[in-house]
Amino acid sequence: MNTDRSHEGPKINTIDRLPYLLIGVALVCVKFAIDWTIASQAFGRSWSPLNYLIWPDDRVLRILDMGDPEREFSVALAFASLPFILAGVYLTLRRLRSADLHAGLILLFFVPLVNLLLFAILLVLPTRRFRPVLERIDSPDAWPTLDPAFETSITDAAPKPTPSVVEPMRRWHRSIVLESYWRSGLVALLVSVPLVVLGVALGAQVLHSYGFSLFLGAPFALGMISVLVFGFSWPKPFAACMAVAMVATALVGAGLLLVALEGAICLIMAAPIGFFLAYLGAFVGYAIQSRPWLSDHAASVLLLLVLMLPALMAAESANEPEPAIRAVETEVIIDAPPSQVWRYVIAFPPLDEPDDWFFRTGVAYPQRAEIDGTGVGAIRRCVFSTGTFVEPIDVWDEPRLLRFRVTKQPDPMSEWSPYDIHPAHLDHYLSSQKGQFALEELPDGKTRLVGTTWYSNRMWPAAYWHLWSDYIIHRIHGRVLTHIQTLAEKEFPP
Repeated sequence: MNTDRSHEGPKINTIDRLPYLLIGVALVCVKFAIDWTIASQAFGRSWSPLNYLIWPDDRVLRILDMGDPEREFSVALAFASLPFILAGVYLTLRRLRSADLHAGLILLFFVPLVNLLLFAILLVLPTRRFRPVLERIDSPDAWPTLDPAFETSITDAAPKPTPSVVEPMRRWHRSIVLESYWRSGLVALLVSVPLVVLGVALGAQVLHSYGFSLFLGAPFALGMISVLVFGFSWPKPFAACMAVAMVATALVGAGLLLVALEGAICLIMAAPIGFFLAYLGAFVGYAIQSRPWLSDHAASVLLLLVLMLPALMAAESANEPEPAIRAVETEVIIDAPPSQVWRYVIAFPPLDEPDDWFFRTGVAYPQRAEIDGTGVGAIRRCVFSTGTFVEPIDVWDEPRLLRFRVTKQPDPMSEWSPYDIHPAHLDHYLSSQKGQFALEELPDGKTRLVGTTWYSNRMWPAAYWHLWSDYIIHRIHGRVLTHIQTLAEKEFPP
């Protein structure tokens, strides 16, 4: 018997689907037991498997802002997680190599929710048990039929779906697209764009969840679905796959605008993260459709994405955590004493309408401030372009500190849209909690005026949306503080 296996190529360290699943489940169970013990026995806190379902633990990112008990708890969880992170990375790298996918995809291990989609995909894709002579077959005439040189290189081929499952679908697809890239791209767009628009409508309008599933999972799935459908009949080149994914992403944005689900400004804010995640999904889709031993499983991956993403949206909506409270500070130096500045802090006359581009985009902007009464318990009202903030005074330390709660607030913006729309994220997703003005007398008779707003933002991933919300609040602060500065210096010239 011929035992020469020199044609197989070098061996690689692999792990098959079932061991990957079983070891992963075992590690999650062990990690939960350790975390539960740390939380309940050492810190007297509750702990649930839901902590791992969708939401990443951002305690490490906020560790410097925490008090001692919270910081100790976070450090303990972080150290307990390190061996499991290393084990997960090692196992996922082995599984990627098993399917002969690029090792760089391990970066998706650290992307919230996308990592769950990656794990599920790796459980669907088969292990490549041979090293073929032909790495790719880019001609529709030569694929999936393999030439003799390719067939003789197979020593232990992974099981393939029966022709009755995959081939009728592929023949039907070929009968529509023929050998045209344009037809293939059009079919990919007709399939992927409506699916993702419906998914966004489900998450935003039905489940009222603006979370990781919506902003990370949906664009990632869009990129994958568009490329897998695009390359379903035969593999397509990288540039064409990326082009289809980017067009699909743009069309989803246009579709959300045309069907009155979102306004233009929110779509522009979401565009950077949407296009980037769509690119990542398209890269994974390209890797699958370009490899004959994986392409027969494209239909299974598509079905997995279509079923899994709405399920994750529902789970995320049911277990959404309370967002952290953030503080945004903005200061200005005023050439006037605090006693003169104070009168314009508690109330100020109308501002001129803004003439810069930022507030013309629909972002709410302050117009004037009024106050009823004096001292603690007085009611300050700050009138914005979209309505009025109601701010009961909690601290009245004239002329050093004015602090207030926010008991009522208007919409944070007016949407740019052909329709009169009110997306769900306008209702208490960007929520002001309290604010203050602190006045510090400087040695030269000037005043340092610092405005602070404490707020929460229920849109995720928080780190991305905080870039936008912090900037918006800084601009609002700047408009008010500059107005106070102008009034005070005009009345008290240097």
